[in-house]
Amino acid sequence: MEHHQHVPFVVAFIVYLSLLAVPLCAVYAEAAPFVYNGFPGANVAGGIAMDGAAKITPKGLLELTDSEPNIKGHAFYPTPFQFKKHPNGTVQSFSAAMVFAIASPYPDSSTDGMAFFITPNMSLPDDTSAQFLGLLNNSDDHNHLLAVELDTAWNIELDDIDGYHVGVDINSLRSVKSHHVGFYDDEHGGVLKNLTLRSCNCKAIQVWVEYNQESTQITVTLAPIKVAKPTRPLLSVPFNLSNVLTDQAYIGFSATSGPVPSHHYVLGWSFAMDSSAPAIDIAKLPPLPCSRRSRLLLITLPIATTVIILATITLLMWRRRLRYAELREDWEGEYGPHRFSYKDLFNATQGFKSKHILGIGGFGKVYKGVLPTLKSEVAVKRISHGSNQGMKEFISEIVSIGRLRHRNIVQLLGYCRRKGELLLVYDYMPNGSLDKYLYGEENKPILSWDQRLQIIKDVAAGLFYLHENWEQIVIHRDIKSSNVLLDGQMKARLGDFGLARLYDHGTDPQTTHLVGTMGFIAPELARTGKASPLTDVFAFGTFLLEVTCGHRPISNSVQHGRMMLLDWVLEHWLRGSLPQMVDARLNGNFNVDEACLLLQLGLICSHPFPSERPVMRQVLQYLDGDVPLPELTPGNLQSSLLMMMQREGLSPYARQYQSTTSFGTMTPDISAGR
Repeated sequence: MEHHQHVPFVVAFIVYLSLLAVPLCAVYAEAAPFVYNGFPGANVAGGIAMDGAAKITPKGLLELTDSEPNIKGHAFYPTPFQFKKHPNGTVQSFSAAMVFAIASPYPDSSTDGMAFFITPNMSLPDDTSAQFLGLLNNSDDHNHLLAVELDTAWNIELDDIDGYHVGVDINSLRSVKSHHVGFYDDEHGGVLKNLTLRSCNCKAIQVWVEYNQESTQITVTLAPIKVAKPTRPLLSVPFNLSNVLTDQAYIGFSATSGPVPSHHYVLGWSFAMDSSAPAIDIAKLPPLPCSRRSRLLLITLPIATTVIILATITLLMWRRRLRYAELREDWEGEYGPHRFSYKDLFNATQGFKSKHILGIGGFGKVYKGVLPTLKSEVAVKRISHGSNQGMKEFISEIVSIGRLRHRNIVQLLGYCRRKGELLLVYDYMPNGSLDKYLYGEENKPILSWDQRLQIIKDVAAGLFYLHENWEQIVIHRDIKSSNVLLDGQMKARLGDFGLARLYDHGTDPQTTHLVGTMGFIAPELARTGKASPLTDVFAFGTFLLEVTCGHRPISNSVQHGRMMLLDWVLEHWLRGSLPQMVDARLNGNFNVDEACLLLQLGLICSHPFPSERPVMRQVLQYLDGDVPLPELTPGNLQSSLLMMMQREGLSPYARQYQSTTSFGTMTPDISAGR
């Protein structure tokens, strides 16, 4: 009897242990493969999880971004996959297939691309810039991230190989390996053929992403929509993902559009663990909205032409009535950056109220605003202008500058024109301009030595990009602390391109319009009005002294009258007392060797002879310690100064501050140093 009394207890204990084991089995159960031949109804419960601009169209397309610029969208499979059978084990083989398309309204321009990715959770950074494809922000990499990017913009700061490429990214948007978009055509002997990622005709492309557990190879294969999967992948990357992916992870898509609005579509998608992804049925995929049959064009073209003519007549009548509305001219259609409506900018700044003013300069006021379409903070600059023939050239240059993409350049998002004024829309920099910190305005904290050194390096990197690393040479022409803005991480970005000019590599700039700020203008620029990269280097030298010393380039003293910072630093250099020039508010908390290097580099960059100044590539090498600073001797510099004084009949730095009548027929446009 005693033996039988223990039986229920033993049975209950076994049942209890079985229940404890159930969750462990459930956690590491194999996820079932899936296939989407289009996405009808996929945005309901249990379908596709989305955020940002992503949505499912009525015809079953997964649309990540639409016709709005500067937006992003994400789409996830809502259930995580078990990439490892055991905790901290080996990543299993997996296979993904997808059909995508990128459409742009411009035949030769699109931003910024899309990516298929695997990540531990569905929480992605909110402050991602367009070039980071909505996956990372501009300051940090990401742990446990695998992404295959389909990139349509050339971002030099991310080491992109060109403007249209496929890349395998691991924990960073700097690709482990990338290749220009193409496929190996089996029907023609395996020859490599190019593909176009984006198109006005919106052509779909197939992609296969696979990982082999045994060989630890990641492969990416592309092909046109009706071509069978090529036997040779476009990319093959040896990499063990067991140290990258977590036990469980989500899969999904991300896309961003920059200044050029672009549609990013996913038509079909399949995925499987430890086997090949199910085949996507091309015949069942939803049609792209931008594709048209020839017969359909023959039917709709006359109707569309009639509608366009009627719409044009209506538009002309409407514009005649609204004499004070926005100005839109035919030639503006040539340009790509987004044009904002005046109504949106008016509402974003609450009617350009004075409480939203961020700053006032010689070219207009800057307002803080929140655009409802982007749901992001922006800076709106209002510039007055006359209705003259130079406006077309100005807009053309603004558009070109809008294509600059660098972490140390303030991004131009778009513009708007009204009668008598031009409005430029920029990224908002929450920490404002550098001069407020250097000169204690608005109760800003004192910048530490490390912050100052990093700011100088940031501006140098941005200026190097303008001079050498973009498709054209950009001369900024107004480098100073008030034109250096600080983002949320106190990283410096060069802004205010209102005076910038562009010209092709290998040619000379033709402008003779003297512009700039007193204290930053190179002697040869004051004489001829002709700007060059070396006149920017001169201004950077003064800026370098300004940041290091915490003094304005020109200051007034009761005892000494008007003081030139450059002369002051030169005097201390001759005396061998350079460290005394470092900002006294640092209370000696600075690196003496670094301070001497910065001050001597400032003198070299501000040399009166352009040929003696370094280019920005060399400046970066000096700042990073890769190349020793050239020897600066009192004899060499003093003889240069003496020659300049004899030629000009006065101090080499004084001529730029004379009356503007000394510039002859040139039109001066000089603002006071601040």
